[in-house]
Amino acid sequence: MEALLFWVLAIVGVACEGMVVWHRNPMSSAIYLVVTMLCLAGFYTLLSGAFVAVIQVLIYAGAVMVLILFVIMMLNVSPETLQREGSTLAWVLAGVIGLYLVVRLAGIFPGGQAAELPQPAGDFGTIQAVGLQLFGPYVLPFELTSVLLLIAIMGAVILARRRTL
Repeated sequence: MEALLFWVLAIVGVACEGMVVWHRNPMSSAIYLVVTMLCLAGFYTLLSGAFVAVIQVLIYAGAVMVLILFVIMMLNVSPETLQREGSTLAWVLAGVIGLYLVVRLAGIFPGGQAAELPQPAGDFGTIQAVGLQLFGPYVLPFELTSVLLLIAIMGAVILARRRTL
């Protein structure tokens, strides 16, 4: 049953991730990103990380996506600015680099089969384990991320205000 659930989450997650990149409407891309994040929460649940899965849904699929949608609506992007930019050479180069990365990642799993993965520790995904990691060695990146989000919101407000003046 876990294998079936894994493959369903994987297929839906990769399909929605592709739609995030290729869809021209930013609102639709944001919705596909929410579905991708929900699939990630499903993966965390399969790995026995219930707390991390709940945080994934609440923080990323909830709060951060509300902020992203708020910024998209404030910018009020017109349809003519949604045209894809870049030369054919840039698209070909991006495709070659992407194909190279896929081939390199496929080489990680010899014979097309993943090696037996170790089982997570008993406290994996618990509130205490996440808190010790988050506010221990990773407190600086955590705080810098919050400052970066604040600056992004301020930039969106300034851009939206210029358009209305």
